[in-house]
Order: sequence, then C-alpha cells, then structure tokens
Amino acid sequence: MKKYSLTTRENLIPFIFITALFFLWGIAHGMLDVLNKHFQEILSLSKGQSGLIQFALYFAYFSMALPAGYFMKRYGYKKGIILGLLLFSGGALLIAGTTTLESFWVFLVCLFILGCGLATLETAANPYTTKLGPHESAERRINLSQSFNGLAWTIGPLIGIYIYGDAGVKEGQRLSSLMLPYLIIGLVVFIIALVFLRTNLPEITEENSSGSQEKSQIGKPLSKKRHFILGVIAQFSYVAAQTGIFSYLINFVTDEGQNPRFERSYAPYYLSIGFVLFMTGRLTGSYLMGIIKPAKLLAIYAGICFLLLPIVSANISWVSLIALYAVFFFMSIMFPTIFALAIKDLGSNTKRASSFIVMSIVGGALFTPIMGFIADVSTMAIGFLAPVPLFVIILYYGLEGHKIKDSN
Repeated sequence: MKKYSLTTRENLIPFIFITALFFLWGIAHGMLDVLNKHFQEILSLSKGQSGLIQFALYFAYFSMALPAGYFMKRYGYKKGIILGLLLFSGGALLIAGTTTLESFWVFLVCLFILGCGLATLETAANPYTTKLGPHESAERRINLSQSFNGLAWTIGPLIGIYIYGDAGVKEGQRLSSLMLPYLIIGLVVFIIALVFLRTNLPEITEENSSGSQEKSQIGKPLSKKRHFILGVIAQFSYVAAQTGIFSYLINFVTDEGQNPRFERSYAPYYLSIGFVLFMTGRLTGSYLMGIIKPAKLLAIYAGICFLLLPIVSANISWVSLIALYAVFFFMSIMFPTIFALAIKDLGSNTKRASSFIVMSIVGGALFTPIMGFIADVSTMAIGFLAPVPLFVIILYYGLEGHKIKDSN
C-alpha cells in the first residue's frame, strides 16, 4: 500500500489549530460521561432518566448540524468554527450560572445549547481536517486529529473527581460542584474564540481540493451516493453504541451485583482508564492505516467488538471488565474512519454531507436511555448486549458499504 504524506507544509499550521479543537470538545464529552452515575445518586434518577443527559447533548447535534452546514456553506469554515466556539462557551457559562436552581431540566436545556456549539465545531472541523493534505491520507489525518480528542476524553473524567468529591448535599448545593469546572471551560473557550477570530485559516473549496475523481462528483445528489447513505447509517449505529458504552461503564463497575465491584468515589478513574485505551487505539490506528486499508481495519475492529460484548454481558469477574476495556480500544477508529469514508469524493456536496453525518450522532441521544431502561429492568451487564447488532452494521460498512457505487 503506497504511503502519502499526512499534510502539506502550507496546511501544517491550520492542521494544528483545527486539531486543537478536537481536544477542546473532547474535554466536554469526557466530563459528561461521569455525570450519569452522579446525577442518579444526588437527584435520585433511574439509569434511563440519567440517559437524558446524553439525549440532550446528542439531540443538539441532530438539531444543529444542518443549520451549521448551511451557515458554513454561506460564510465559510472559519466563521462556522467561531460560531461553534461561542455557543459552546455560552452553554458552559449558563450551566455554571444556573446550578443554584437545582433543576435537572434547566441543566439539560443549558447542555443542549452547549451541544449546539459542539455540533457546529464537528460539522466544520471533521471535513476541514480531511481537506488539509493529500486526498489519499484523509482517513489517517482525521484519525490523528481525533486522537487528541481521545486524549481530552481521558482528562474529562478526572475533572469529574472534583464534581464527585465536592458536591454539596444541602438544599441548593447539590449541583454546586458543577459551577467551577463549567465556568472555567466557558471562559477558556470564549478566549479561544477570540484567538480564532484573529487567526488566518485558508478557506478550502471542495470543488478543487482533492483531485479529478472528486471533481467528477460535483452536482450529483447525495441521495444517489450509496456509500454516503450507508455511512450515515453506520455512523448512527457507532455513536449509539459508543455513547451507551461510555455512559454506563461507571455503573458497570460500581452497581450492586457487579464482580468486581469498586467504590463510586473512584469511578472517574475507571472511565479515564477506558479513554486512555481509546486514545491509544486512535494513535495506533492512524499508524496502521499506513499499512492496512482503513475500511478493512474498520471491519476487523467492528468484528472484534461484536465478539467482546457478549463476554462483557456474561459478567465473568475480571474477564468481563478486561473485555469492556478492550471494546474501548477497538471502537477508537470508528467515528473518524466512517466519517472520512462517507464524505469521500462528494465534491461540492461535502459540507452538506458533513451536516447529515453529524446529524446521525443523534444515535447517542436515542440509544443511551434505551440501554439504561434495559439495565433498569434487568442488570447493567445485560444492558451491554444491546449494542451488539450495531457493530454488525459497522462491520458491513467496512467490508462492503463504503465502496463508492452510485444508486439508481
């Protein structure tokens, strides 16, 4: 397999700036996944109810992706990134400012606004990254950028240690530990928005960015692009599986009946370990894609996850816990690889296609409460069987669905 350079000299600085954004929204996601168990405890929520945290965030992706795509089509990637940063900052500051209300529903509304910002950033940064270098190394490039997203996910749960350990139990103070982390994030993101306002980013036009094959696709409707349609379905399935698995790992290691069972106060550490493996998977995956075709690697990893989850569900002491951590590793490359394969050779339709793929992240909104309800009526271990069929869809996409064939 011929190797291509990761990026070009003129695109190196923009690539670094955009990669920094992946780190930024990874922090927000990593923090969020520790809140399910925390809210179950301090607000007496069921697992299904706490899944509404992910529902609010990922429904924002569904709601904002198309408007963000249209905004960028008119005003360009840079202004889209700045809009995303401002919404991200605004949502975080609103969470910090409303903690004294002690309302789960107010928190969800503020989280939705924050999620709109993340959706806008992802709609911009994911396709933009694939354009900052040779067409042939797009999958490697987006996996490398997403590795920094994985690094941030390992840090997010560690912030959760402060949230877990400093939460008040008095009326009006149960959510007080959320104030400082979200205040700091809101202010930092606002400053970064000001930096991007003064940063020179090249505005890449898809019509001339990646070679003659992509040019030939200009004007053809997305509905005729089989690999794109199946890519949206695969991404929906992946985010559904990923969000459920990430959200309930803490329940898996702390609930009654789990073996081994750990103390809740150390729960963020367990999640952080999973995210270290997730980041490692993306870094090694980016390297392996220089040797193995990205679609083939995607299929191999999806097949392994399909085999591992029944072992997790069997609740066989440390064997199941190790299998669950292995799932974190093998899921790592899926989002960026599916994204890059799905927008390949779409020409001027790339920005709009990116919007639809980001909309498919709504899978995380719909599936997490379902997985929680399954756990509520059975056990958390049984809940980990729910994502198994989703990896079959991803396996098919890696084997066959990614191939570029126009529909009739």
